[in-house]
Amino acid sequence: MKLLVIGGSGIVGSLVVPFLAEQHQLRLFDLRPPQQEGLGEYIQGDVTDHAALTSVLEGVDALLYMAMGNLKWEEPIGVSSAFDVNVKGVHMALWAAHTAGITQAVYTSSMSVYAEPLMQRYFADEDLTPDAAHLYGLTKRMGEEVCHNASRLWGMNINVLRLCFPTAEEKWLRETVIGKPTIATTAQDVARAMLAALEFRAGYQAFTISGDYENKVMNMSKAKRLLGWEPLARPTRQADSNEQ
Repeated sequence: MKLLVIGGSGIVGSLVVPFLAEQHQLRLFDLRPPQQEGLGEYIQGDVTDHAALTSVLEGVDALLYMAMGNLKWEEPIGVSSAFDVNVKGVHMALWAAHTAGITQAVYTSSMSVYAEPLMQRYFADEDLTPDAAHLYGLTKRMGEEVCHNASRLWGMNINVLRLCFPTAEEKWLRETVIGKPTIATTAQDVARAMLAALEFRAGYQAFTISGDYENKVMNMSKAKRLLGWEPLARPTRQADSNEQ
């Protein structure tokens, strides 16, 4: 498939695009170019620019939305960016995709749609009502509702992936230990979830995506049942005395 990856140069995009490019033709839409060249066609643009979105969606089979925005959430510029990227931009992108005849989309949400502390809660399933009050979590859960509405309104298949700390594999292996729960997820496992979600068509669905392979904090049975996905990464080292 030819995929439009909105936010392909961002934090999540930089981690997963190399894996996505192994199986699909990519068009990367972002304010800045990707760190690594040769992984797809790069087009500069803003997620709130309707004309740019309309143009960049030409000839595309599916949409992947993983834009992040300005992270200065305690400043006016960060507040404005959070709503522009996580809410307004999601609607603009899905609207343009629908107009272009695209029916398949994947939205990278976050387990931040739930209030902290994540490691002290158990997430029985995806029907647990998101309750985050922090700006980022609030706007991400608003973005999920935009996706749900687009699916109802336009009949689109939109899979929402609630990610948990996407992390480069080397860093994940350094920071995880055998027998100790982790919710962070390797880049390759995140990319595998995205690839599976691109193929799944059942209207609007939300999935918990985490590296918690024993399901001690996150119940990921829905992703396993419907997407055929579960995290494959496993810790390789024992805890030292400071980590007991």
